[in-house]
Amino acid sequence: MKHEIIEKNIGIMIVLIVLTISGGFLAEVVPLFFSKEVNEPVAGLEPLSPLELEGRDIYIREGCHVCHTQMIRPFRAETERYGHYSVAGEFVYDHPFLWGSKRTGPDLARVGGRYSDSWQRMHLYDPRSVVPESNMPGFPWLFEDRVDHTKTAGKLKTLQTLGVPYTDEQIAAAEEEVRGQFEIDALVAYLQQLGTVISSKR
Repeated sequence: MKHEIIEKNIGIMIVLIVLTISGGFLAEVVPLFFSKEVNEPVAGLEPLSPLELEGRDIYIREGCHVCHTQMIRPFRAETERYGHYSVAGEFVYDHPFLWGSKRTGPDLARVGGRYSDSWQRMHLYDPRSVVPESNMPGFPWLFEDRVDHTKTAGKLKTLQTLGVPYTDEQIAAAEEEVRGQFEIDALVAYLQQLGTVISSKR
Protein backbone atom coordinates (compact mmCIF):
# COMPACT_ATOMS: atom_id res chain seq x y z
CA MET A 1 0.00 0.00 0.00
CA LYS A 2 2.87 2.41 0.78
CA HIS A 3 4.39 1.67 -2.62
CA GLU A 4 1.12 2.59 -4.27
CA ILE A 5 1.07 5.98 -2.51
CA ILE A 6 4.62 6.75 -3.66
CA GLU A 7 4.05 5.51 -7.21
CA LYS A 8 0.91 7.59 -7.65
CA ASN A 9 2.34 10.80 -6.18
CA ILE A 10 4.89 12.29 -8.58
CA GLY A 11 6.04 14.90 -6.04
CA ILE A 12 6.98 12.28 -3.44
CA MET A 13 8.59 10.15 -6.15
CA ILE A 14 10.80 13.05 -7.31
CA VAL A 15 11.90 13.86 -3.75
CA LEU A 16 12.80 10.22 -3.04
CA ILE A 17 14.71 9.90 -6.33
CA VAL A 18 16.70 13.06 -5.55
CA LEU A 19 17.48 11.78 -2.03
CA THR A 20 18.60 8.41 -3.41
CA ILE A 21 20.90 9.94 -6.04
CA SER A 22 22.28 12.45 -3.52
CA GLY A 23 23.05 9.67 -1.07
CA GLY A 24 24.89 7.71 -3.73
CA PHE A 25 26.86 10.82 -4.76
CA LEU A 26 27.83 11.56 -1.16
CA ALA A 27 28.93 7.96 -0.56
CA GLU A 28 30.77 7.31 -3.83
CA VAL A 29 32.00 10.61 -5.28
CA VAL A 30 32.63 13.06 -2.43
CA PRO A 31 35.30 10.90 -0.73
CA LEU A 32 37.32 10.99 -3.95
CA PHE A 33 37.82 14.73 -3.55
CA PHE A 34 39.85 13.99 -0.41
CA SER A 35 41.68 10.87 -1.64
CA LYS A 36 45.46 11.17 -1.93
CA GLU A 37 45.53 8.64 -4.81
CA VAL A 38 43.16 10.79 -6.86
CA ASN A 39 44.47 14.26 -6.10
CA GLU A 40 48.24 13.86 -5.89
CA PRO A 41 50.50 13.19 -8.90
CA VAL A 42 52.32 9.88 -9.17
CA ALA A 43 56.05 9.95 -8.51
CA GLY A 44 57.98 11.48 -11.39
CA LEU A 45 55.02 13.16 -13.06
CA GLU A 46 55.93 16.49 -14.67
CA PRO A 47 53.66 18.95 -16.50
CA LEU A 48 53.73 18.70 -20.28
CA SER A 49 56.42 20.73 -22.01
CA PRO A 50 55.16 23.62 -24.17
CA LEU A 51 55.63 21.52 -27.33
CA GLU A 52 53.85 18.51 -25.79
CA LEU A 53 51.03 20.75 -24.61
CA GLU A 54 50.58 22.12 -28.12
CA GLY A 55 50.60 18.53 -29.37
CA ARG A 56 47.85 17.63 -26.94
CA ASP A 57 45.73 20.50 -28.23
CA ILE A 58 46.28 19.28 -31.80
CA TYR A 59 45.37 15.76 -30.67
CA ILE A 60 42.07 17.12 -29.33
CA ARG A 61 41.47 19.42 -32.33
CA GLU A 62 41.88 16.58 -34.81
CA GLY A 63 39.52 14.34 -32.83
CA CYS A 64 42.08 11.66 -31.99
CA HIS A 65 40.45 11.19 -28.57
CA VAL A 66 37.16 10.30 -30.25
CA CYS A 67 38.60 7.00 -31.59
CA HIS A 68 41.39 6.32 -29.07
CA THR A 69 40.92 6.03 -25.33
CA GLN A 70 43.64 6.84 -22.83
CA MET A 71 42.30 4.64 -20.07
CA ILE A 72 43.48 1.09 -19.48
CA ARG A 73 41.07 -0.72 -17.22
CA PRO A 74 42.36 -3.06 -14.48
CA PHE A 75 41.47 -6.26 -16.34
CA ARG A 76 43.95 -8.92 -17.43
CA ALA A 77 42.95 -8.72 -21.10
CA GLU A 78 43.69 -4.99 -21.11
CA THR A 79 46.87 -4.95 -19.06
CA GLU A 80 48.41 -7.78 -21.12
CA ARG A 81 47.76 -5.87 -24.33
CA TYR A 82 48.38 -2.27 -23.28
CA GLY A 83 50.38 -2.34 -20.06
CA HIS A 84 49.80 -1.16 -16.50
CA TYR A 85 46.26 0.00 -15.84
CA SER A 86 45.64 3.75 -15.68
CA VAL A 87 45.72 5.46 -12.30
CA ALA A 88 44.24 8.85 -11.45
CA GLY A 89 47.57 10.28 -10.28
CA GLU A 90 48.86 10.19 -13.87
CA PHE A 91 46.23 12.66 -15.00
CA VAL A 92 46.06 15.30 -12.27
CA TYR A 93 47.54 17.93 -14.61
CA ASP A 94 45.19 17.10 -17.52
CA HIS A 95 42.59 19.71 -18.42
CA PRO A 96 40.36 18.29 -19.84
CA PHE A 97 40.68 14.59 -19.10
CA LEU A 98 40.83 12.33 -22.15
CA TRP A 99 39.55 9.14 -20.55
CA GLY A 100 36.76 7.38 -22.39
CA SER A 101 35.29 4.09 -23.50
CA LYS A 102 35.20 4.41 -27.32
CA ARG A 103 37.88 2.41 -29.11
CA THR A 104 37.72 2.54 -32.85
CA GLY A 105 41.51 2.39 -32.64
CA PRO A 106 43.71 0.97 -29.85
CA ASP A 107 44.14 2.59 -26.47
CA LEU A 108 47.07 5.03 -26.43
CA ALA A 109 47.59 5.41 -22.69
CA ARG A 110 50.99 3.62 -22.84
CA VAL A 111 51.98 4.29 -26.45
CA GLY A 112 54.91 6.55 -25.52
CA GLY A 113 58.21 5.06 -26.65
CA ARG A 114 56.66 1.95 -28.22
CA TYR A 115 57.34 3.22 -31.72
CA SER A 116 60.00 5.50 -33.14
CA ASP A 117 59.36 9.12 -34.09
CA SER A 118 59.67 8.19 -37.76
CA TRP A 119 57.08 5.43 -37.39
CA GLN A 120 54.68 7.86 -35.73
CA ARG A 121 55.22 10.36 -38.55
CA MET A 122 54.60 7.76 -41.25
CA HIS A 123 51.52 6.52 -39.42
CA LEU A 124 50.07 10.00 -39.15
CA TYR A 125 50.85 10.86 -42.76
CA ASP A 126 49.60 7.60 -44.29
CA PRO A 127 48.36 5.09 -41.69
CA ARG A 128 48.09 2.21 -44.16
CA SER A 129 51.77 2.48 -45.04
CA VAL A 130 52.59 0.92 -41.66
CA VAL A 131 49.28 -0.68 -40.65
CA PRO A 132 47.60 -2.00 -43.83
CA GLU A 133 44.28 -2.81 -42.12
CA SER A 134 43.97 0.65 -40.51
CA ASN A 135 40.84 2.72 -41.12
CA MET A 136 42.42 5.84 -39.64
CA PRO A 137 42.57 8.91 -41.90
CA GLY A 138 45.86 10.58 -42.76
CA PHE A 139 46.83 14.01 -41.47
CA PRO A 140 49.22 15.41 -44.13
CA TRP A 141 48.49 19.04 -43.21
CA LEU A 142 50.29 18.54 -39.89
CA PHE A 143 53.51 18.38 -41.88
CA GLU A 144 52.81 21.77 -43.49
CA ASP A 145 51.24 23.85 -40.71
CA ARG A 146 53.32 25.37 -37.94
CA VAL A 147 52.33 25.66 -34.30
CA ASP A 148 50.81 29.01 -33.35
CA HIS A 149 53.46 30.02 -30.83
CA THR A 150 51.66 33.24 -29.89
CA LYS A 151 49.16 31.39 -27.69
CA THR A 152 51.45 28.95 -25.92
CA ALA A 153 52.43 31.14 -22.96
CA GLY A 154 48.77 31.99 -22.35
CA LYS A 155 47.88 28.30 -22.25
CA LEU A 156 50.56 27.60 -19.65
CA LYS A 157 49.46 30.60 -17.60
CA THR A 158 45.87 29.37 -17.61
CA LEU A 159 46.93 25.90 -16.53
CA GLN A 160 49.08 27.44 -13.79
CA THR A 161 45.95 29.07 -12.34
CA LEU A 162 44.31 25.62 -12.36
CA GLY A 163 47.10 24.16 -10.23
CA VAL A 164 49.52 22.81 -12.82
CA PRO A 165 52.98 23.66 -11.41
CA TYR A 166 54.40 25.69 -14.29
CA THR A 167 56.93 28.28 -13.17
CA ASP A 168 56.91 31.87 -14.38
CA GLU A 169 60.22 31.13 -16.10
CA GLN A 170 58.70 28.22 -18.04
CA ILE A 171 55.81 30.42 -19.10
CA ALA A 172 58.14 33.19 -20.24
CA ALA A 173 60.20 30.75 -22.33
CA ALA A 174 57.25 28.83 -23.79
CA GLU A 175 56.80 30.92 -26.93
CA GLU A 176 60.40 30.51 -28.04
CA GLU A 177 60.34 26.76 -27.35
CA VAL A 178 57.62 26.14 -29.92
CA ARG A 179 58.35 28.91 -32.42
CA GLY A 180 58.86 27.47 -35.90
CA GLN A 181 57.87 23.93 -34.95
CA PHE A 182 55.54 22.02 -37.25
CA GLU A 183 52.32 20.63 -35.85
CA ILE A 184 53.52 17.09 -36.54
CA ASP A 185 56.51 17.73 -34.24
CA ALA A 186 54.18 18.75 -31.43
CA LEU A 187 51.81 15.83 -31.89
CA VAL A 188 54.61 13.25 -31.98
CA ALA A 189 56.16 14.82 -28.87
CA TYR A 190 52.82 14.46 -27.09
CA LEU A 191 52.34 10.84 -28.18
CA GLN A 192 55.87 9.86 -27.19
CA GLN A 193 55.37 10.88 -23.56
CA LEU A 194 52.03 9.11 -23.06
CA GLY A 195 52.17 6.61 -20.22
CA THR A 196 55.91 6.79 -19.68
CA VAL A 197 55.71 7.80 -16.02
CA ILE A 198 54.40 4.41 -14.93
CA SER A 199 56.28 1.38 -16.21
CA SER A 200 54.19 -1.30 -17.86
CA LYS A 201 55.97 -3.78 -15.59
CA ARG A 202 55.04 -1.98 -12.39
